[in-house]
Amino acid sequence: MSASGRVEDAAVPGDGRIVAEPVPVERGTDSTPRRRQRRDLTPYLLLLPSTLFLLAFFVWPMLQALVLAVQNGSGGFTLGNVEKMVHDINFADALRNTLLLLVVIVPLQVVLALIMALLVNAGLRFAGFFLYVWTIPLAISDLAAGIVWLSIFTERGYINSFLNQFGLRSVPFLSYENPTGIFTAVVVAEVWRATSIVMVILVAGLQMIPRDYGEAAEVFGATGWQRLRYVTLPMLRPSLQVALVLRTILAFQVFAVVVALAGNTLPVLAGEAYNWYGNYRDVGVAASYAMVILVLSILNTFIYLRVLGTRSEELA
Repeated sequence: MSASGRVEDAAVPGDGRIVAEPVPVERGTDSTPRRRQRRDLTPYLLLLPSTLFLLAFFVWPMLQALVLAVQNGSGGFTLGNVEKMVHDINFADALRNTLLLLVVIVPLQVVLALIMALLVNAGLRFAGFFLYVWTIPLAISDLAAGIVWLSIFTERGYINSFLNQFGLRSVPFLSYENPTGIFTAVVVAEVWRATSIVMVILVAGLQMIPRDYGEAAEVFGATGWQRLRYVTLPMLRPSLQVALVLRTILAFQVFAVVVALAGNTLPVLAGEAYNWYGNYRDVGVAASYAMVILVLSILNTFIYLRVLGTRSEELA
């Protein structure tokens, strides 16, 4: 019987039985292209809010900073702001200190975060508790973290008070005569403050790796180090890439912790941008410092994407 209710022609086999031939039922196809079009537009509609956010709060301010860096007081083009920045007495020190902090802090954070993520992912007892404890610094602002560590490293801080109880002399960690101590205090504070975000990213990446790969490698006699080197780390490359890009960009912008612990004793790029904008009232030079941070961030991001980029055939 057809969709309209009538019986179609039937085939009669040799035994005399009537066998109805199946008639394809025509389904309504009017909405299929529309549904497919709606399905094709869905990803773009989901990306639209974040795209507008990035355009409004990242791309547009970046373009404004670029214009301010090459614009004089009358609105014409000039490189005077860049020249003034390059000849600034603190420019070389700020660039050197920022790069040194980056080279020291980021590897330390990645190594510590990887160890913490492996411990959490191993399913040890109280792993969930340690995960919550380790993520506490995520809820603390940069300046608050700097003030916390200032109370630890200052002349009458917790460390020196502890040393004095045993008759030991105080250590001038934050004295201008001890630049190594200031640098070490900033490194410790930054590692404590921002390692958690790297750990969270790596934990998410580890949980995406099927356990079958590690179990198969263990069956074939691979040691724990071999499983980590040849199985876990290669499959963790996308997460490492994201963590390194994010943490490096934030390391170029280090400011509040440095101000809390060192003041102007340890100049950094972001601190100099703030000084030229807030103290010296020179927007052009401040924008030039901001553009240096932007260029260095983009350059490092490109390097990470080239070195740690995962090809599609490797993911297959």
